[in-house]
Amino acid sequence: MDAEAQKRAAAARAVEFVRPGMRLGIGTGSTARHFIELLGERVRQGLNIVGVPTSQATKSDAERCGIPLTTLDDTPELDLTVDGADEIAPDLSLIKGGGGALLCEKIVAAASARMIVIADNSKLVDVLGRFPLPIEVTPFGFGATQKAIEKAVAGMQRPGRLSLRRGRDGHAFVTDGGHWIIDAALDRIDDPRAMAHALAGIPGVMEHGLFIGLAQTAIVAGPDGVNLLGRL
Repeated sequence: MDAEAQKRAAAARAVEFVRPGMRLGIGTGSTARHFIELLGERVRQGLNIVGVPTSQATKSDAERCGIPLTTLDDTPELDLTVDGADEIAPDLSLIKGGGGALLCEKIVAAASARMIVIADNSKLVDVLGRFPLPIEVTPFGFGATQKAIEKAVAGMQRPGRLSLRRGRDGHAFVTDGGHWIIDAALDRIDDPRAMAHALAGIPGVMEHGLFIGLAQTAIVAGPDGVNLLGRL
């Protein structure tokens, strides 16, 4: 299987965990899009569920596939979230945010009784950090916030290059929440939990892409098939 076929295979296995009546968090990104399409097929066959999308892009895809949607204001407790990841460590710590939806993705995951992450096996790593860590920041005081991030990282490990994410038009990429994203190319994150704590304490940092203790199960597809990691 090529990468897209692997993503779809992982998504198909995740759909099997969806039960009638569930309140679902629906992730963002290329692998989550496969899940949305396959879930939509089940809904059209009569599956009764409701979903909370983690981005405007996911909302549009879900609506196109006929999936009933709600919000966390109306449905603040979810049964299950299914989402992709940019990196998956052996303990199921994640880096997410390559698609720019990390803030809403983390809010939805935290509101869920369970999180399943779906990916192709290229996302499995021994140590997080090869994928640049997304850090969502408010535009106000950007320079001061970036300096504070640099100082926090340098206090824990070898620093890396921080860059403002830009859109195709060359301007700063803007999240659904109106924020910007700094991508931190750290190569490796020696202590993800400590890094998460340090970044969360910086004024101006709205959220970061380290998802620790949120995923209970990873469904990972490779050339030899689909494997489940963690708790079922």
